[in-house]
Amino acid sequence: MLAVIKTGGKQYIVESGTKLKVEKLDKPEGETIVFSDVLLTEENGKVEIGDPIVKGAKVEAKILKQDKFEKVIVFKYKSKKRYKRKIGHRQPFTEIEILSIKN
Repeated sequence: MLAVIKTGGKQYIVESGTKLKVEKLDKPEGETIVFSDVLLTEENGKVEIGDPIVKGAKVEAKILKQDKFEKVIVFKYKSKKRYKRKIGHRQPFTEIEILSIKN
């Protein structure tokens, strides 16, 4: 079974057992979370498209860890003006594992 879920302003294609990194969720590690914003489901070739979400469909996931991505360096520079700024940023994320998809 396949589903498309929406979380953190992004859409993800998921199957049971899939591990993925999503925008930070405010839940502790080890807790189960339910995504009710399911945009599409597919089972045995039968596709159900939501308007905008599929009614009654839910995706259960377990939170594996809360962490940050690698540092991204932002460097601003203007030639001949003695202007330069160096800034680092680490985006937080939540790693989840999809447990089940219920239609």
